[in-house]
Amino acid sequence: QVQLVESGGGLVQAGASLRLSCAASGRTFSIFGVGWFRQAPGKQREFVAAILWNGGSSYYGESVKGRFTISRDNAKNSVYLQMNSLKPEDTAVYYCAADPRTVSRYETNYDYWGQGTQVTVSS
Repeated sequence: QVQLVESGGGLVQAGASLRLSCAASGRTFSIFGVGWFRQAPGKQREFVAAILWNGGSSYYGESVKGRFTISRDNAKNSVYLQMNSLKPEDTAVYYCAADPRTVSRYETNYDYWGQGTQVTVSS
């Protein structure tokens, strides 16, 4: 099993930056890919970004390309999401997810999920 805990959310104004953290524990050696997803009220969960746990390729949703950056620190068993130039439409609960077999933009491919952290961007 892998446990994931997100942190770093909050209330910011449009144009500001936030960095979300996802701390993994448990069988972290089994992780292959980590993704960030978000869900706004009344909307489906949306892919934000994903990265290979051991480095290499990263992937982004169209709505965040050029503004968000995903990174990881294996020594700290953590994955980060740097969010710049935030917009009100970025308001959502942000979830971290991990999987032992794949890195994917599809939430159904992920076995492990955190509890989420709220990001609110005011205009």
